[in-house]
Amino acid sequence: MTDQLPEIELEDRGSKGRYLLRGPDGAEAEMTFTKIGEHQIIIDHTDVPDAFRGQGAGLRLVTRAVEDARAAGKKIIPLCPFANAQFRRHQEWADVLKQ
Repeated sequence: MTDQLPEIELEDRGSKGRYLLRGPDGAEAEMTFTKIGEHQIIIDHTDVPDAFRGQGAGLRLVTRAVEDARAAGKKIIPLCPFANAQFRRHQEWADVLKQ
């Protein structure tokens, strides 16, 4: 058995979507977003249940959104307080932060 973290899944539902980590016990850590036009997304909510605490799950979710936005030439508006705090900590993400 490995203690490797699960892969992040992306669920895209048109104008909305979420990044998701599924735990072995069925727990789900998620970060939801809303698309604004073709070039912006709003990160509106991050939820990390106790099963994921201390594993960096929330940071992994935001990091994946940043990587995807960068690859697609999109900007992120981090309305979620957690995501907003991560953007303040990671100056290297400034290129995808909507000013």
